[in-house]
Amino acid sequence: MLGWRLIISAILIPLLIGIFYLDARSGESALFLLVFAEILAIRSVWECADLVRDRSKRLQLPAMFSCAAAIVFAGWIPHLTGAASDTGDLNFVALIYAFTVMLLCASEAARFRGPGGNIESLGTEILIVSYVGVLLAVTTQLRWIAGHEAGYLVLGSLLICAKGGDIGAYTLGRLFGTTKLAPNLSPGKTQEGAVGAVVGAGLCGWLWLEFATPFFNADWAPPAWYWAVLYGCVIGVVGLIGDLCESFLKRDAGKKDSAQLFPGFGGLLDMLDSVMYAGPAAYLLWKTLPLATWLN
Repeated sequence: MLGWRLIISAILIPLLIGIFYLDARSGESALFLLVFAEILAIRSVWECADLVRDRSKRLQLPAMFSCAAAIVFAGWIPHLTGAASDTGDLNFVALIYAFTVMLLCASEAARFRGPGGNIESLGTEILIVSYVGVLLAVTTQLRWIAGHEAGYLVLGSLLICAKGGDIGAYTLGRLFGTTKLAPNLSPGKTQEGAVGAVVGAGLCGWLWLEFATPFFNADWAPPAWYWAVLYGCVIGVVGLIGDLCESFLKRDAGKKDSAQLFPGFGGLLDMLDSVMYAGPAAYLLWKTLPLATWLN
């Protein structure tokens, strides 16, 4: 599995950097990121639906694909129409999300033929569309929250901190882990590993914002080290919770991985869980903490 992880990482990391590089050069519209996010949304909806396939056989997959994709696309509407603020806008995301809930409810009502399982199917559809569509939509707003020129400084901070937390958790968990963190959800996770997640994410938050900020623009000053560390630590904690929440979905479905997309990694959700879950937290932190010094 380690060999497969190294091979897949050697392919995916340059591919991801290439997409981000092209998108950064495409301007504020971020069309490359839009296409990439829509692919992630549709694949993630499929994996979620596949997890509960044996328990919810009446799910409306085409409608769920369309709803999740529409919610993600809603985040681009202000930027494609020239009506965006400088720091992101979630108004269209909230509006389109409301319409997707209405659509799914109306569709299930139209399919009703008698009592039994209808509410459960509707609840599952709304949960999946919310989990994938809303979390991805808010996360991708980081592309603009500190100005579109800083989009990948901000998105990079989320990725680096979330994955730094994963590495910190794995390292301290393997070296010192003895006390189980949540044995019913993830038997391999330990409390010592959780400490490693916070420490690793906090360190990555400081390193990234300290050294990457002037790389993106020589006139930009990095935020104070304690704000950068706080940002990373919060992302580490929320990312760990996101990992456990995805484990909850898998365990309740009786599955080890969300899918078998990448050898050694599992499915797409297994790779995105901490990043996607921590995305809204990152959005809130960039809104409230003095991280974007160039906007002050």
